[in-house]
Amino acid sequence: MVSQHQVYDIAIAWSWEYDEPFVQRLRDVATQNSYTVIEIHPRNLDEIRTRYIHRELSFRYFFDRASDENDAFYSFAKLVDDEWKNNSLTYPRPINPLDYIRHASDKATMHLEFITHGIHVPYTIIISPYDTHREVGLSITELAKLGRPFIIKPANTTGGGLGVVMGAETLADVLEARKTHGSDKYLLQETIVPTLLNGERAWFRVFYAFGDILLCWWNDQTHVYRAVTQEEEQHYNLGQLRTITHTIASLCKLDFFSTELAFTTDARVVSVDYVNEMCDMRFQSQHPDGVPDEVIEKIISNFIRFVQSIDARL
Repeated sequence: MVSQHQVYDIAIAWSWEYDEPFVQRLRDVATQNSYTVIEIHPRNLDEIRTRYIHRELSFRYFFDRASDENDAFYSFAKLVDDEWKNNSLTYPRPINPLDYIRHASDKATMHLEFITHGIHVPYTIIISPYDTHREVGLSITELAKLGRPFIIKPANTTGGGLGVVMGAETLADVLEARKTHGSDKYLLQETIVPTLLNGERAWFRVFYAFGDILLCWWNDQTHVYRAVTQEEEQHYNLGQLRTITHTIASLCKLDFFSTELAFTTDARVVSVDYVNEMCDMRFQSQHPDGVPDEVIEKIISNFIRFVQSIDARL
């Protein structure tokens, strides 16, 4: 008996339990726009992979929300990605292709590219992996330029601040921290202190969502969001955040990401966290430190318009 071939418009891969409301809302909006959706989660991944390989099932767009945390999902995402690279007209279009993610997630690479393109970044020292150079060639003078406390972060290990040391003080802190991810480069960065705008910390998380840019206040101490109003954008000259984010988008080439930008007391706009390619999409109505609901709704509608625009060109 020959299995019937099933074709879906959109496949969404997810594994984090807190992602479910976002996935369900995206699915609802997609369905309202006459798109069929299949969810790929830990319970059906093996079955979907087998059916996909045997051409019993296919989809046109692949929205990956899981490969950064799960090797099995990464293996499947790579399969989809490789097929798309070989024939983009026949195989699913990945959202944030893996090659672009790999490039964007390397903080050391992004740091240098940002500088080259005129984006302000924290004073940073890049050190080689512990596995290749056990000793760190840092002088006391170099370390002093970072100020105290300073930040230690791995160049490639991402997700929830994994491996990041926020309050480092000494060379001993550096030596210990870089052992955590021994094969990774590390960045030592000055701590950025934002200026205040009408009593509010001028720290922003900016979403680049399928060609659109969404500005949010994001308190770096409480991690609480608030959408920037049109009046605030004009009053505080926040349009420059859009300009910087457009430049970042042109460098990383991702369809969807966020970045953190802060206004400093010396009137600079500094990119604090370069590119976050797997954005936390918890709703603020369900989690105090989640993304404002109206921002998530806008991201979802942008995704649908993105798909529609590609379809219109085919």
